Amino acid sequence: MASFTKSLKNPSYLQSSLTLLLFFMSWGIWWSFFQLWLTKDTGLGLNGSQVGTVYAVNSLVTLILMFFYGTIQDRLGLKRHLTILIGIIASCVAPFVIFVYEPLLKNQFMFGVILGAIVLSAGFMAGVGLLEAFAERMSRRFNFEYGQARMWGSFGYAMVALVAGFLFTANPHLNFIMGSVFGIALLLIQLFWKPGPTDHHEPGTVEPTQPGIREMAGLLGMKSLWLIIVFVIFSWTFYTVFDQQMFPDFYTGLFETKERGEQIYGILNSAQVFCEAAMMGVVPIIMRKVGVRNTLLMGVSVMTLRIFGCAVLSDPIAVSAVKMLHALEVPLFILPIFRYFTLHFNPALSATLYMVGFQISAQIGNVILSQPLGQLRDAIGYQPTFLVISGIVLLSGIFAFFTLKKDDDQVLGDPFLRDGQAEVVATAAPGPQSDPTGSDGKA
Repeated sequence: MASFTKSLKNPSYLQSSLTLLLFFMSWGIWWSFFQLWLTKDTGLGLNGSQVGTVYAVNSLVTLILMFFYGTIQDRLGLKRHLTILIGIIASCVAPFVIFVYEPLLKNQFMFGVILGAIVLSAGFMAGVGLLEAFAERMSRRFNFEYGQARMWGSFGYAMVALVAGFLFTANPHLNFIMGSVFGIALLLIQLFWKPGPTDHHEPGTVEPTQPGIREMAGLLGMKSLWLIIVFVIFSWTFYTVFDQQMFPDFYTGLFETKERGEQIYGILNSAQVFCEAAMMGVVPIIMRKVGVRNTLLMGVSVMTLRIFGCAVLSDPIAVSAVKMLHALEVPLFILPIFRYFTLHFNPALSATLYMVGFQISAQIGNVILSQPLGQLRDAIGYQPTFLVISGIVLLSGIFAFFTLKKDDDQVLGDPFLRDGQAEVVATAAPGPQSDPTGSDGKA
């Protein structure tokens, strides 16, 4: 609590938090119902294969943009050129979707898919990774807890999810219009709120230097990075396809009418994201108790449990309860992934690492898997497909158990200290023989 109170006096924390809050409001107000908008008869009425095509092309464009976003932002440091670009696109999402994207998907499907992928990926699907990486870098530079800033993004998503279902039932265009309203506010924050020079650095952290192109390219030759890429593809990617492309339509189909299901889904989604936001503040505490690697393994375990639960349950109340596990899974996966990169790799490359090692690898998986899994769902139904996905995610968790590095193994970035270790280091710090890195050979 004392740390959070201190953060509220930190202008860099406040600016980062408000940026994430408004971005997720601009995105979440329509993204949470995007799959339903694509498939709904009163929307576009696309089949499973067409929806898979939309998501696959979105992912292909997103992964290309993410690589450029990551490398450019690492060169820019804390300059806001790219965050301003994201604000511009977010503010224009409604006119683009209503007057350009939707007509093209109805009349010239593939051209609409490609153009939509470029615009929506640049502003949102690739933009989210950039803003998260930017906030994480700000947290290390200005000494605040990244998870406590990221939780405001979840709060923003939760607040709009509460009303998104009702807006969608009335007219899906209202969701996109509200997305533009929040996007304008996001753009204004990027343009006019520039926190003062209040640098603070934690003792023992590695001060990043501007990376060169050779360092960035050298990442692709690291076996340890490829191991985590494989893990992400077979865990987070399969989970994302399940959660974004399949679960909304599956869930709303459990109710007497689709309209009723959409309203309940919006309320449930809001409740889930509020809990997710709260867990964003709690998971850093858990991580300091059990470590980065163990927290990440907990995340993939919850992921498997949620998918399997949806595969075997068909009662709306039971499925709703299982859906709430998403509130645990996202923080337990996202936050330790970030810390894993800054622990075992050069923190000067944090944006590139997060984009390549997590976001891009997930998007590559989406490109490869979206359409085949959509076709599998068309052929055998939702729940058998969920069973297949849960089995694959379980295997990825077993793979991670044997391949992910322990917290004190190959520490090339900022050392990670559990609570007990931090107390020992703090006690030893005044002594002349204490380790100047604060790691004492452990992490």
